[in-house]
Amino acid sequence: MAQQTDPYRSYNFKLEVGGVTQGHFTECSGLSVNIDPITYREGGSQQIIRHLPGPVDYAAVTLKYGVSDSRELWNWLMKTAAGEVERRNVSVVMMDSQDANETMRWNLFDAWPSEWQGAALGGSDNALAIESLTLVFDSLERA
Repeated sequence: MAQQTDPYRSYNFKLEVGGVTQGHFTECSGLSVNIDPITYREGGSQQIIRHLPGPVDYAAVTLKYGVSDSRELWNWLMKTAAGEVERRNVSVVMMDSQDANETMRWNLFDAWPSEWQGAALGGSDNALAIESLTLVFDSLERA
């Protein structure tokens, strides 16, 4: 009898940039692919509408993380802002619940940072300071 595997948990993942772990993040959103259909009518028949796959669009990915003293992602963003777009391969890696084994990986190819949002700061709040970074990329692979 085959062993049943529990569904993966969405809370335990990390980001690798160029093969180097940049930290564990609190949220990753936007991993999606959209293929726009191209519709056309077949020659000789006005009744039949066909569809072909059109352009592929990969949505931007937004990562949220606790503020730390690491400046790697900030420096990458500032290079982009200065016109030195440094495209890097990035991986979003889902870990098992014990944080010991990789369960799934999404590779984002030729990524670069397109947006950063600083943490909301408040004197009466005791919450974790969270920043967000948005990455755009050319292609996606689920490994």
